[in-house]
Amino acid sequence: MYSTVILYYTANTVLPGIWRSLGGELRLMISFDLFAIEDGSPIYVQILRYFKRGIVSGVILDGDELPSRRVLSSLLGINPNTVQKAYRMLEEAGLIESRSGAKSVMALGGATIELVRAELLESDILSVISSLKQAGVSKEEALRLIDQNWEGVRND
Repeated sequence: MYSTVILYYTANTVLPGIWRSLGGELRLMISFDLFAIEDGSPIYVQILRYFKRGIVSGVILDGDELPSRRVLSSLLGINPNTVQKAYRMLEEAGLIESRSGAKSVMALGGATIELVRAELLESDILSVISSLKQAGVSKEEALRLIDQNWEGVRND
């Protein structure tokens, strides 16, 4: 049995999700309503990033169910092999568990979440540094710009 709900988080974030009843236990199925395909990087990489950002922010939790590969490819309008590649990479990273004939679920421990967070932070900061260097910005100027703008950036 499926029903659509809206979850309100403490950061005033609204996340639509689908709750599924499993023998009296309610489980959240991960929603892709907020996912948007962008230009520049492969779609499977964007799917991986979407999961990792959800994990780090606490929106995606241990035990949450993933949509089937076929359902997600249809929902996003992409090739099923693209979703398969993203799910395989999530499995290899130890972030999901898949069983034949059963739904894939998130498999997260505290150490896993911290590793994902560190990986995302490093990736993001390297991207920013690369952009700043390409623009001819010095390290001192970059640090000054970060310091000037730190308080003005919202955390949502």
